[in-house]
Order: sequence, then structure tokens, then C-alpha cells
Amino acid sequence: MPRIDARLDELGIRLPDAPKPVAAYVPSVHAQGLIFISGQIPLKEGSLMATGTVPSETAVDQAVSAARQCAINALAVLKSSLEGDLDRVKRIVRIGVFVASDPGFTDQPLVANGASELMLEVFGDAGRHARAAVGSVALPLNASVEVELVAEVD
Repeated sequence: MPRIDARLDELGIRLPDAPKPVAAYVPSVHAQGLIFISGQIPLKEGSLMATGTVPSETAVDQAVSAARQCAINALAVLKSSLEGDLDRVKRIVRIGVFVASDPGFTDQPLVANGASELMLEVFGDAGRHARAAVGSVALPLNASVEVELVAEVD
């Protein structure tokens, strides 16, 4: 079994089928050794697991879990883009995390840790990345969190 697939099994993570785009874009673009993964929302088994703004409509701990699910979905797209071989990932370069935020909410970095910590669990040191954690008025389909990803690959 490939190393990253074995690690996902150890963590009890089963990657879903790569989510399909919800608008006019492609799920990923491969350019000069980098793969850019389009923003992923917290879809799990076909339903959004967190909607509305944080913290009034989605609690912070739920938003952290939603960010983790977004990152799992991003890995599913990444795996699909790499023809099923996540061992081709040399490094997670950057993650962008967008949080639908109530006015005055400033814990976007805490929410973003849900995605960042997953990358460290899965890829170890190769999962250390640059990151932006941004508050937003609203996100697609009323999602509470959206995560985009850039990876360096072989």
C-alpha cells in the first residue's frame, strides 16, 4: 500500500470521491510542479456539515471540524489529480482558509488549524505550509468554511 494511503488508514480517514465543481471552474490546475486545488467546502456524504457564520450559526469547534473536512475534500481532489498517487506530493506549499464570520469574530486562525493540523498528521514535515486565514461575509452555498490548497508534486 502506498505510504500516504497507509497513513490515511492509520488515521481512520477515508477520502471521498473528489467533489465536483459547483460552478464554472475546474477542481485543480497543474502548473510547473505545483497543483492548485480549488476551494473546497465542508461537504460530507453529499451534505454541508456547517452552514452560516461563525460563531453565531456554527460554533467554533464545529467550524474547526468543517475546516478539517474541507481539507479532506481537497486531498480527494489532489489524489484524483495525481491519478490516485498521493505519494507524489513533495510538500503542501500553502493553504487558504476562508471563514464566514460574524462581525468582530477574530479566531479565523483557530478555525484554520482544523485544515493545517490534518496536513501535518498526513504528510508530517512535508505538510508544513504557508497559510492565510481570512474572515468572509459569506461563502458558496452558505458554507461556514472553505479551504484551497497548493501542493508541490513530482
